[in-house]
Amino acid sequence: MKRIAIYGKGGIGKSTTTSNLSAALATQGYRVMQIGCDPKADSVKNLMGGKHIPTVLNQLKLKGDELGLQDIVYEGYKGVLCVESGGPTPGIGCAGRGIISAFEKLEELRAFEEYKPDIVIYDVLGDVVCGGFAMPIRGGYAKDVFIVSSGEMMALYAATNIASAISNFGKRGYASLRGIILNAKNIEDERQIVEKACDEIGTTIINYIPRSPEIQTAEHRGGTVFEFLDSTSMMQSVYLELANQIVANSEDIIGDYI
Repeated sequence: MKRIAIYGKGGIGKSTTTSNLSAALATQGYRVMQIGCDPKADSVKNLMGGKHIPTVLNQLKLKGDELGLQDIVYEGYKGVLCVESGGPTPGIGCAGRGIISAFEKLEELRAFEEYKPDIVIYDVLGDVVCGGFAMPIRGGYAKDVFIVSSGEMMALYAATNIASAISNFGKRGYASLRGIILNAKNIEDERQIVEKACDEIGTTIINYIPRSPEIQTAEHRGGTVFEFLDSTSMMQSVYLELANQIVANSEDIIGDYI
């Protein structure tokens, strides 16, 4: 099993990238589980026909000790297993704590042993890397981390902070940064800007995702480019290549279903 975390600044296109990546991996025959770690709980909606699924936190409140895996794990496009951790009411409680509670419940219910995914992907908000938002790497859930960024200043600032946190946790034997996914915004000299940032961070660009109206076309229909565009779609090829790069640049964990 591969355990992967994808971080990035809010609004950078991280969840869109992650859901299309999950769809690409599923198309290639992998059993994928995507876990959304953002209080907005919108990570997997493009895998669920544009619909939001109940979050772990909300289901915990409703069902308590009677909560089962069927209440929090939903099957989406091509069999991708979809989970949303959820978060507290805005302004009340800690969003990071919500992620921790969701992870603890998934572990308690032995979700990974039950579903036996080939690849688990944690989609994590990365504006800050503290508390629960660091849980995928701090808690040893994810082994490999990829950061989605553009050439925009604030996106690269967030990427630098995330990389610093990963480095600190890496010294304790946790996750490692495997590369930057460049989600282009059509900024002048964008690739060169991000390459320079990568040199400073100590990583590389593993994949370039061009800005394309195909992505918005699919999203407006409620899904990924694999579900709503035909096989001539350029973006299908882009995400399939991303899937290949992710598989090649991440470790297999044998017999470990933390």
